[in-house]
Amino acid sequence: MTDKTQYLEDQIDELKAQGLFNNIRVLDSPMDAHVVIDGRKLINLCANNYLGLANHPRLKEAAKKAIDEYGIGPGAVRTIAGTMTLHEKLEQRLAQFKGADAVVTLQSGFTANLATVPALVGKGDVIFSDELNHASIIDACRLSRAQVVRYNHNDPADLRRAIAETAEYNRRLIVTDGVFS
Repeated sequence: MTDKTQYLEDQIDELKAQGLFNNIRVLDSPMDAHVVIDGRKLINLCANNYLGLANHPRLKEAAKKAIDEYGIGPGAVRTIAGTMTLHEKLEQRLAQFKGADAVVTLQSGFTANLATVPALVGKGDVIFSDELNHASIIDACRLSRAQVVRYNHNDPADLRRAIAETAEYNRRLIVTDGVFS
């Protein structure tokens, strides 16, 4: 270890001493309600696979078919290299299902939040954000450059109070998690 990187080792040691170092688990099974880690079958209480669709046989079969037809991915962002007919069909079907004019799909909830919140509000606006919102919502709020007012978790009375105290903004957005994890 050189002196130039010693501070990194010191920070890691400090995180370990505080019990804050994140050891990433290696799964020997699909991400599901139960997972296998180090040969032990464990209950998984931390995945986002709420509906159990990640390993549904029909979806796995459809994914295999799509890979055979389209490859494993577009290889570039759609705004630069274009979009695939598969994505276009998905968005059209989702729009029909939701009764919407159009739908845009994004690769994760994190990117959806980063794209949506700053598109809706910006400098001169205010966001009312539940104090326990996901980190991606917090980052999206920061990225928007809007004023952020946090209200007490799941507390409509505190939200009403916050709204009543902030009439001077152009636009006001209330943002909360759909599922608090």
